[in-house]
Amino acid sequence: MPAQSKAQQKAAGAALSAKRGDTPKSKLRGASKEMVDAMSEKQLEEFASTKRKGKPQLVSH
Repeated sequence: MPAQSKAQQKAAGAALSAKRGDTPKSKLRGASKEMVDAMSEKQLEEFASTKRKGKPQLVSH
């Protein structure tokens, strides 16, 4: 499932970096902090690799 907004894509990228050990988990904030524990590396890759062109900055629920 691809990311639905630019913010979601960026958060997934940060969480993926932490999951791989490139960034300390203590540096994560907001949604990325939850994503790192809740999602697999493969799921995070799918979200992070989503193209940002044409995506809204935020998705309102």
